[in-house]
Amino acid sequence: MGEQALTIHVVSSGKPVTLTYSDTSLTVKGGGKPKDIPFYQLIQADFHPDTLTLQVSYLWKKKTKGYLSLVRLEGTAKKSESSTVKEWAETVLNSAFKDAGVNRGRRLKILVNPHGGTRKGAAIFTKIVEPVLRAGGCALDVQYTTHSNHAYEIAKVLPLECDAIVTVSGDGLIHEVMNGFAHHAYPMKAFSIPIAPIPTGSGNGLSLNLLGLADGFDVVAAALNVVKGLPMKVDVFSFVQNGKRSISFMSQAMGLMADLDLGTEHLRWMGDTRFVYGLFRGLVTFKPCSVQFSYKAAEEDKNKMAQECYARRVNDKSASQRSIPAATEAGDSALPPLTTHESDEGWTTFDQPLLYLYAGKGPFVGRDFMAFPASLPDDGLIDIVAQTLSSRGEIVHDLAEGPKGGHFWKDSLHYIKAHAYRMKPLSPKGALSVDGEMFPFEAFEVEVHQKLATLLSPHGYYAADFLPRGNKS
Repeated sequence: MGEQALTIHVVSSGKPVTLTYSDTSLTVKGGGKPKDIPFYQLIQADFHPDTLTLQVSYLWKKKTKGYLSLVRLEGTAKKSESSTVKEWAETVLNSAFKDAGVNRGRRLKILVNPHGGTRKGAAIFTKIVEPVLRAGGCALDVQYTTHSNHAYEIAKVLPLECDAIVTVSGDGLIHEVMNGFAHHAYPMKAFSIPIAPIPTGSGNGLSLNLLGLADGFDVVAAALNVVKGLPMKVDVFSFVQNGKRSISFMSQAMGLMADLDLGTEHLRWMGDTRFVYGLFRGLVTFKPCSVQFSYKAAEEDKNKMAQECYARRVNDKSASQRSIPAATEAGDSALPPLTTHESDEGWTTFDQPLLYLYAGKGPFVGRDFMAFPASLPDDGLIDIVAQTLSSRGEIVHDLAEGPKGGHFWKDSLHYIKAHAYRMKPLSPKGALSVDGEMFPFEAFEVEVHQKLATLLSPHGYYAADFLPRGNKS
């Protein structure tokens, strides 16, 4: 494409700013050190010939380890330069969107939970997120949830005309949306619509899995994913209990992990610090998890799982080839049928005492815990962690390595990739958390539906840096 420079006078300061594009970025010079803006972070380059105004918006980190923020430049052009500036803006905008396989002007259904997490979702959306989406040319249909299961009710009857569903909340709202899709008149078509989270909850596990540990709590990075992310097909689970089917997209927890989640619901105002509090409270009691656990294994070799996960992240080139999937025909209205597992053939029963049982999809369940380091988005399997009883000191040490998944290698932690699993309580008392929501502590079965749901992702794989043994880079 070569380089082409354009000098404008910024309206707010009156000072000249030179904008130069190359094959990969836009360079901004004027009033300080030059900034090289990757095209992924450029969301607006609009020229208005009637007012001779050029508007350029991009996202930038003021500090290397800080969060992104929206930067707007607005300048005027001379009438004699109108055609040149218009062509320049169109070229830059094409490089930022069309050449990356993204259509500008996405139609978004946005669900804002004003009560989730630290109860700042509404303010964060209007002050920080909405300006980014509008600068990115998106058309917004915003709805605020008012009660529990409101997002489920909305998703269940949603006209399937938007390009993406955006949830401004924690992971609970995503659980509601997916279960609403499951009960939609056309569930397969509903599940083809990508979901993108804006992290304003406590754990924000899905956002961490999509954006990574550094950006998982950055609402501007999440908004950029809404504007620029591409579809990624992901597995979800059917959780069947007492004949009732629910969709689970993230995790099922029993024992210590369920206690630290459900036992701290009243402390959501603390943000993700509530989980640390819950962990230490659980370590005081250190109760065993009284369940019978059986699974249909696909892989139990940790080294193989780690190598496959690493290879996917390093070698996957599909991120630049993804596109919005065509909506499923309306006549294809049924969810995948449940597989009956009446036979015990191929099933294994775990026979060691457990401290906790954790199963799910996506490496991170919170900022401090990469629970499922070897998880892949679309392998058709569920990752299961069975932690046998050990000492409090060992558990504290293991969980200290949680952000990087170091506990994965501990002998007392059994890591299984399975097609399905079953749980039967051996005690009337216990806690069961599904995607962070409380469920009855009763027998259930879980099976996987490969590539059923769709998310927006900047990468096409989970953004978790987990290395196989012996790999230092």
